Amino acid sequence: MQTIGTHLLVDAWDVPPKILNDAEKIRQALIKAVAAGEATLIDLCLHKFSPHGVTATATLAESHIAIHTWPEHGYLAADLFFCGVGKPLVAIQVLQQELKVVKVKVQSIDRGIPHPSVTNNLDAINLETSPALLP
Repeated sequence: MQTIGTHLLVDAWDVPPKILNDAEKIRQALIKAVAAGEATLIDLCLHKFSPHGVTATATLAESHIAIHTWPEHGYLAADLFFCGVGKPLVAIQVLQQELKVVKVKVQSIDRGIPHPSVTNNLDAINLETSPALLP
């Protein structure tokens, strides 16, 4: 594969609900994470849900960081996609520190152009057992 970027998927739990419901705290954590990850912030968008929860996206020159929170479960999901440059693992460490994450699982996926022998692996997905993928 010709790797174009790194996509990190983050599951975090045992996070203080008050922090997960604080849009301004999440905004500040994202700004610090972008800087620490040596990325370039283009835009920042936050939405606070009622009665609780926040979705935040940082559009980066290098791609994006997205955070979705469920305060009622002490849980957040995030993904960080950095193309070419930047330090996404450092950005995650800053988010973990700023948001007081106790437990975290990070999955790393190399993104890019596959080997020429790969033409279409969508056929490998069983749509009968994954109905959410159907249009």
